[in-house]
Amino acid sequence: MEIFLGTVIDSNHWLLTLSCADQPGIVHRVTAAILLAQGNITELQQFTSDESGRYFMRVQVQSGFDRSIFEEAIAPLAKDLDATWNLDYVGRRRRTLVLVSKAGHVLNDLLFRQRSGYLPITIPLIISNHSDLADLASFYSVPFETYNTADAGKAEVEKRILDVVGEYDIELVVLARYMQILSPGLCQALTGRAINIHHSFLPGFKGANPYRQAHERGVKLIGATAHFVTSDLDEGPIIEQNVRRVDHTMNVSQLIAMGQEQESHTLTEAVKLFAEHRVLLDGARTVVFS
Repeated sequence: MEIFLGTVIDSNHWLLTLSCADQPGIVHRVTAAILLAQGNITELQQFTSDESGRYFMRVQVQSGFDRSIFEEAIAPLAKDLDATWNLDYVGRRRRTLVLVSKAGHVLNDLLFRQRSGYLPITIPLIISNHSDLADLASFYSVPFETYNTADAGKAEVEKRILDVVGEYDIELVVLARYMQILSPGLCQALTGRAINIHHSFLPGFKGANPYRQAHERGVKLIGATAHFVTSDLDEGPIIEQNVRRVDHTMNVSQLIAMGQEQESHTLTEAVKLFAEHRVLLDGARTVVFS
């Protein structure tokens, strides 16, 4: 058992996620395997996609057995089902690398909520292409590295990112308003474990000053979308979205403030969902267990 900022993390409380082609009897076979291992199910969620024909499950199991016993019960079944599966324990903090540029609102929210215990992640390092947020990282005692992509070269910076992913066994990379386009090679290397955030105006208002463009067009809704990173810019599988209504009385500064609030909240919630193994990929879509 581990205690982190008042949160009790029980290493005997297991979390199993599984996806496979849908077929009769999956729930019965999985629960029977859990019973065989003398486990007690504390939470179970499932979904079958009509579009892909795949079945998805997230189940929490409490027991005194160690990992090897659970794996021995599940592994043969998963092989027979040709399933993709993962076994972890509830509450384990997932190792997360954060990439930033100059905007600090989403980084501040991530760091605060990580420190408070709301986000089950640990951040060993922040990498940036500007030094603007170094003091913020220092306040939270998180190491910060700065690379000028013009001087160091984009390829060298991306190599450093991959080196850090390997060195720290990173499970999640968060682009917290990192204003650089990742190469297709890096996107491929981070498939299913890199999350980005963008405002809800895309693709309507691209380029510089999207909030001013939105104000000039008189938008009535603003928001944010958190999604997995792919080589198709800002078009990866969506994890979380939020919107807020606005009206004609609001100026550009007010729109920006509200938009940043939505970005911070949306990215934090997406990271939390991922860290708790509640997000499963289904092709270009996601299955998100709340």
